[in-house]
Amino acid sequence: MTAEVAITGLGLVTPAGIGVEQNWQRILSGVSCAARDEALAGCPTNFSCRVPGFDGDALIGGFVARQLDRFVQLAIVATRQATQDAGWDHTAWDGPRVGVVLGNSLGGLQALEASHTALLEGGPRQVSPLMVTMFMANMVAGRVAIDIGAKGPSQVTATACASGTTAVGLAREWLVHGLCDIVIAGGSEAPLTPLGVTGLSRMGALSSRAGDPIRASRPFDVDRDGFVPAEGAAALLLERLGDARARGARIRAVVRGYGASTDAYRPAAPEPNGAGIERALRGALADAGLGGSEVDHVNAHGTSTPAGDVIEGRVLRRVLGRRALVTSTKGVTGHPLAAAGAIEAAYTVLAIEHGTVPPTANLTRLDPELDLDVVHGAPRTARIDVGVSTSMGFGGHNAALVLTAA
Repeated sequence: MTAEVAITGLGLVTPAGIGVEQNWQRILSGVSCAARDEALAGCPTNFSCRVPGFDGDALIGGFVARQLDRFVQLAIVATRQATQDAGWDHTAWDGPRVGVVLGNSLGGLQALEASHTALLEGGPRQVSPLMVTMFMANMVAGRVAIDIGAKGPSQVTATACASGTTAVGLAREWLVHGLCDIVIAGGSEAPLTPLGVTGLSRMGALSSRAGDPIRASRPFDVDRDGFVPAEGAAALLLERLGDARARGARIRAVVRGYGASTDAYRPAAPEPNGAGIERALRGALADAGLGGSEVDHVNAHGTSTPAGDVIEGRVLRRVLGRRALVTSTKGVTGHPLAAAGAIEAAYTVLAIEHGTVPPTANLTRLDPELDLDVVHGAPRTARIDVGVSTSMGFGGHNAALVLTAA
């Protein structure tokens, strides 16, 4: 690829807050968002990381919001933020040249569970005629496109926890190959329902620290025992670098490289030697024309699972050496599944802009198997010219992005 792609707008709706500034301040604080969750009472895992104070009716409009599952509401609000941040008026742009690619894995679980309950308790006539269009995963792209008048290609990437990263990589390809002039890329997930969280708990992925949820997500710590389920959305507005400069836009960062791979190993466990995520990371660096020693900062996948953190950490050491400053922001946000990669790409952009690496929350004793400079305790100030964001998903999906200062 030869064309460079700029990130000119960010939108964030996460457990760390609604809006970019709220997110950045909470991430820098290193204080976890995890708390007891009344909606999960009676479930094996009864705590989570939710978006605080999210009111779809107020933020979107009651008539429209009530036709949308929560995962779509989160995405619409994040997209509106990104569009405004980039200085675009969506009512004035050339709609057929605007694309949307968003990651999602579980679809509208809230709509599905509510409709199933209505069917069992009241029969077929109690099931909403909107159920299908609220539940389908593709509706996050479709509804966002409707909201902003994006009439170019739209798609949902479903590579599990790598979905948001995959979306940014695909958006870059659309721009480079001329399919679009503007693309909204990102991810959204709202899995915090009894069925969704119980399923994750039963597969052994979640932390068991119900008595101390705020310290449950502890990436790279020797005492980690699983991740904390979370919800959230991020949207990044991408355009060709030359186009962005021509219109005088603020260039927040540049997408220099993207890599992807598949483990082809097991559905819910990464390849033990990390060969899959290593291929994705090396592919992203090669795409960017950079060596591992040139990377200044990594926002790692770092979910706080016993096996995954060590596998990823060893790969980071092999490929990048020990120079890069590593963090996992999931210590603060928990793990928002398909939205994670997009959220963490946005945090990487902010780290580059501010010259600051956020701390890894709850990391008190680094796993002795890891020989990395993992930032913890407090933010670390540093010049960051090259940042990397990595993602690993159920099914063996891996993806990595290389982002640089403009």
